[in-house]
Amino acid sequence: MNRRTLITTVAVLALSATTAFAQGAGKPMKITLNFLAAAPNAGFMMAKQMGLYEKAGINLTIEEGKGSGTTAQMVATGQADVGFADAPAAMQLRSKGAPVKIIAPVLQTNGFAIISLSESGIASPKDLVGKKIAVQPGTAQTILLEAILASNQIDKSKVDVIAIDPAAFVGALLEKKVDAILGGADFHSIQIRERGFKVTDIFYRDVGVPTVGLSIIARDDRIKAEADLFKKFVEASLQGWDAARKNPDAAADAVVAQFPAVKKAQVLAQFDVVNKLLRSGSDDARQGAGEELGGQL
Repeated sequence: MNRRTLITTVAVLALSATTAFAQGAGKPMKITLNFLAAAPNAGFMMAKQMGLYEKAGINLTIEEGKGSGTTAQMVATGQADVGFADAPAAMQLRSKGAPVKIIAPVLQTNGFAIISLSESGIASPKDLVGKKIAVQPGTAQTILLEAILASNQIDKSKVDVIAIDPAAFVGALLEKKVDAILGGADFHSIQIRERGFKVTDIFYRDVGVPTVGLSIIARDDRIKAEADLFKKFVEASLQGWDAARKNPDAAADAVVAQFPAVKKAQVLAQFDVVNKLLRSGSDDARQGAGEELGGQL
């Protein structure tokens, strides 16, 4: 090989290495979020922006979700390597025999709420009698509605539950097509307030249904077969969440960089709620993850 050929070969190899790095080297993994990209799931975008997954040898693809129930189903059926879902959705699925498990809780509680316009006068679950409530079938909020009604001695036949597209939740409430929606105070309520309306949030945790919030979930067999991979994923994710909690502005930038349709101002507003729901630090979540992954963290 002459000197010119050698130089050309080295240049080609260097370019190939650079291209591979740019495309994301490492073990391919896909996470399906609980819902649209926003502050409640920003820790993963933050970790990716910081290069934490790449450093851990993971080439992560982040996919928006369509509700925790759907995300849990996708993980259970192998359509996603890992998911981010509300704990009740994963727990209910597991109770039915699905091989899905929580490997790291992230939010110590959740922003589930019965959301209404303050002018409606809905201040407690008992005020829902005779009212129309918009729900999205399959979500953790909807699954737990029956528990709320039972906990507050309300006959469920006296509440008009209407299934609609979650994208139409806010519009339906503002147009008075429904009296309340089952949603997130860290998402829907903020959208409504941004439009100048006063909102009443009846948090699930305040009316008899406290639950663990959004958590990282995976299939039993994948956890067993690739424990080290999931350990690295959890560690990188929790570092990203810790960074997001401490610097919401940078986290909002990370969300917008990876999902350009998202508005930074809205993500920052959501963080005002999300940071109250997050675990105090990564240690608690890491301990929970360690228990699920055989104490390997």
